[in-house]
Amino acid sequence: MICANTARRQVNDEMAAQIATGFSYGTHPINAHAINAVETAMQKAGLEQAESVLLFMTHDYIDDPDSAVRLAARTAGCVQVAGAIGYGILTEEDWLLDSPGVAAMVFGPGCGIGPRNAVSHESVLAISTPSGFNPGWLHDPVPHIGAIASDPIGQGAYQVWSNARIQESGRIELGISHARAAFAVGQSFKTLTQPHRINISDGLDVINIDDHPALDLLLESLPDEIRQQPTIPLHLLLSGVVFGNPVNAIREGRFHLDHIISANPESHSITITSELQPNEHVFLAIRDSYAAELDMQETVAIAHKKLGAQPDFGLMFPCFGRGPSFYGGKDRDIEILADAFPGMPFIGFYGNGEIGPLMEGNHTYQYSTALGLFSAESH
Repeated sequence: MICANTARRQVNDEMAAQIATGFSYGTHPINAHAINAVETAMQKAGLEQAESVLLFMTHDYIDDPDSAVRLAARTAGCVQVAGAIGYGILTEEDWLLDSPGVAAMVFGPGCGIGPRNAVSHESVLAISTPSGFNPGWLHDPVPHIGAIASDPIGQGAYQVWSNARIQESGRIELGISHARAAFAVGQSFKTLTQPHRINISDGLDVINIDDHPALDLLLESLPDEIRQQPTIPLHLLLSGVVFGNPVNAIREGRFHLDHIISANPESHSITITSELQPNEHVFLAIRDSYAAELDMQETVAIAHKKLGAQPDFGLMFPCFGRGPSFYGGKDRDIEILADAFPGMPFIGFYGNGEIGPLMEGNHTYQYSTALGLFSAESH
């Protein structure tokens, strides 16, 4: 049996934006889910033929996504079908992590996705596999939104497609046409310290921070309820390595997160997942669902304010570690965005690295949600 949920068509003051989503899932990764998701979205958008389609599938389709992509293109009546296999998929109506399924967003005339044109495109959709990631995206002044399609350990035969064809490069870069865009990124942690200078390190071991044993600094910064536990919850703890001036680095998002994988009582050091050098600056943090929820509310508000209009559609790419398992069985990111803009269609997938703007370029984030809001332009 195929279950489907869809979005309502959005209307702004100047034009009807024929954009909608469809969602289909069941017990097996059958191609009918791709057909059903596209058909439902087109019906709700009032389209007989789409101009372009975003199509995301769950990891159950890894063995043969090509046939489902081609059927989606035939159903939509267009060649421009782009998307990826994600660890899980989502729309404003639902999320899916543990069953095979497909999510689609269809675009009518005007606003949509297509080959990037440096002159006319002011925002870019960027999706890749881990091996296909293009470092040049980070230095591109044009704002990017997207994610790395991968499983929790950065493995798996994940694939991406555009022009209804699997891309051997493992990446797609598409312009978003005739739409004003605003981006923001929500984090999922609470800071325990401000950035401190590393005095002594040895490979992955951080030994001394600001003339304090690294482990002592970590223990002193933990909340009382965590400190009183019999073991340190290492799976929740992070170190943030800042780049550039440490002042305001956290607020401005100028950091990279690493796991704290070991606390070493003998040496009073901590072990993290990347090698650091003396004089680099790090802060300590803890993953926290309440802090993430508050930050997502602020993220939505920031993007809305930047946009300066009611959005017609959205793109949202959460980390796989920030989904329903993080929020206790529900995805508060989806709920917060849907509550802020009732009926607005949005789509995305859960990945392993989120892509969003930072300062004059772009950045890959961790344990975050990259959000893009778009207002269709009349033309």
